[in-house]
Amino acid sequence: MFTGETIGQMAAYFMDKEEKRQMDVLKLIKLLYLADRESVDRYSEPISFDKMVSMDHGPVLSRTLNLINGFESGKDADQWNAWVSDRNSHKVSLKKTVSRDRLDHLSDADIEVLAAVWNEFGHMNKWQIRDYTHSCLDEWRDPDGSSIPISEVQLLQALGRSQNEAKEIAQAICDQRGIDHLISTA
Repeated sequence: MFTGETIGQMAAYFMDKEEKRQMDVLKLIKLLYLADRESVDRYSEPISFDKMVSMDHGPVLSRTLNLINGFESGKDADQWNAWVSDRNSHKVSLKKTVSRDRLDHLSDADIEVLAAVWNEFGHMNKWQIRDYTHSCLDEWRDPDGSSIPISEVQLLQALGRSQNEAKEIAQAICDQRGIDHLISTA
């Protein structure tokens, strides 16, 4: 289920790796997208359960970008804001000390995914990681100044799944979102 707590902890994991515990928004949003993508590849489900979209600077997690930009309010925004500072120019900063115990909304498998993404992409600057997402991620489409949804089927096919397997996994993700919605509104 998408929660500000989960995505805030994912962001905290990455920002804690940076020397100043702050990160350019463009780099952070790409790392978060790549983490969900890697989780779908490994485990057939994302960590955040956010919606993926193509934007001019590459693929992003839609609600997460809204949280970063201050366009969300309510519980998710409060949970996000407990971990991540308000956007200052093009950067955000980590507000809390990070330890494995504090990242309690992330499983060990989630942490392994985040570590793998950091090891592969953490050394890149915002433009390098943006360029990588443009040239190497087949699910990204140039939205020409707008945004285009990335379906789970598109993502899974870009990850090498057959059309039938992609549809089955996408349906399972959709079903999980539906269950999560029912639980959150009960």
